[in-house]
Amino acid sequence: MKQLLFEDDPQFWFETLRVFGHASYGGSDFGEVAATASRIKPGDYDSWHDEWLAAAERLAAEADRVAAVHPISARDAYLRASTYYRSAEFFLHGNPADSRIAYAYDRSVECFHRAIEGFAGVERVEIPYEGHVLRGYFYRAPGTGRRPILLAHNGFDGSAEEVHFFGAAGGQERGYHVLAFDGPGQPSAIHRDGLVFRPDWEHVVGPVLDFVLADPGVDPDKVALLGISLGGMLAPRAAAFDSRIKAVVAVDGVFDAGSAVTAFLPWDRAEIERRANAVEDEELDKLLAAGRAASPTLRWPPTTAGT
Repeated sequence: MKQLLFEDDPQFWFETLRVFGHASYGGSDFGEVAATASRIKPGDYDSWHDEWLAAAERLAAEADRVAAVHPISARDAYLRASTYYRSAEFFLHGNPADSRIAYAYDRSVECFHRAIEGFAGVERVEIPYEGHVLRGYFYRAPGTGRRPILLAHNGFDGSAEEVHFFGAAGGQERGYHVLAFDGPGQPSAIHRDGLVFRPDWEHVVGPVLDFVLADPGVDPDKVALLGISLGGMLAPRAAAFDSRIKAVVAVDGVFDAGSAVTAFLPWDRAEIERRANAVEDEELDKLLAAGRAASPTLRWPPTTAGT
């Protein structure tokens, strides 16, 4: 579609569209998003943060003010505030030490927790995982008897909270149990426990399956796995190694996540990998620095491994 805002900044426009998309399940409001985005300076990460943070803070304060007397209005405001806090810290990860990241992330999760108090059948869960826990949310379908279950996780930059708008709430109201969770490398795992990504995703989904299949309300013959964004590469990998998964959905199917970076470099894949694994490569460092200065896509990811 035509870029209505940020005509020369596809990265900012893409993330604005992402926020617009949350409106279907109450995670944003079109007017709020349009008004907030119109105040952001294209290409300016600080401006992006400041405007989304201001929108989130305003909504969270309003929700706090009315929570005791207008719980539905407070729930809805907390849900949108959660989205806007998450948006505020999105482009700051080039510097993982930026204190604004932790503040906005913590507030986003806090507001989401306040919001789901107003939704029936949604509970926070902690799934045992290699001496740690994976955090998530169980959306229990109404009614009795065993129900099919959808396991759902996000990708490189998305959170379990955001899965609420990408299938969790919709699945629950259509009669599915849904378990949305963060795996290692994803927000709660990296923020709380320093757990980094791993390619053998079946070792992540396996403990999640153990957890949900112990629930008597789950039908073990009707288990689906949904992976979103980078999760579209991780979920099929897990399904290939665990026969308990009966259906897999990749939205979207990512074949080569590294191409987002390698496309900006003048060498073939083998040479890039050789240089990236070297203790030091001044030429590669200079090219990446130049690319980050010119491209919002390259400037966005963190420079520290595992963050």
